[in-house]
Amino acid sequence: MIKLDFTKGSGLLPAIAQDYKTGKVLMLAYINEESWRKSLETGEVHYWSRSRSELWHKGGTSGNVQKIKEIYADCDNDTVLFVVDQIGQAACHTGRESCFYQKIDNSGEVTIVGDIIFDPEKVYGKK
Repeated sequence: MIKLDFTKGSGLLPAIAQDYKTGKVLMLAYINEESWRKSLETGEVHYWSRSRSELWHKGGTSGNVQKIKEIYADCDNDTVLFVVDQIGQAACHTGRESCFYQKIDNSGEVTIVGDIIFDPEKVYGKK
C-alpha cells in the first residue's frame, strides 16, 4: 500500500478533485491521515477543513458528494488527485461546478465564468 508523505505541510497534503467525465478541475483542498483513511474506507472524498479544524465529508451538508473513481499520487507522494463522480454537479461552496470560476487575464482583470447551480444560502445558511 502506498505511503503518503504526511510529514510535509504540518501533516496536510494538497488534494485536487477532478471530474472524471469532463476532466475539469473542481477544487483543491487538503487531506490528513484521518481523511485519507476515511476516503479509502468509504469511497467518497473526505478532506481536512483548515478553517474549522475538523474532518470534512465533501457533500455531507449539501448532498454534492464526490464518489471516488480513481486516485493518483504525485512523484513525491505528497499530493493526491481524486478523480471523482461529482454528485449534484457542484463542487464549490459558492454553488458553482468548480471552485476555479474566476478567469484572470494578463492585466489581472477577473471574469466570472461559472454559473451558480445551487443557492449556497439555502444549502448552508450563508453565502
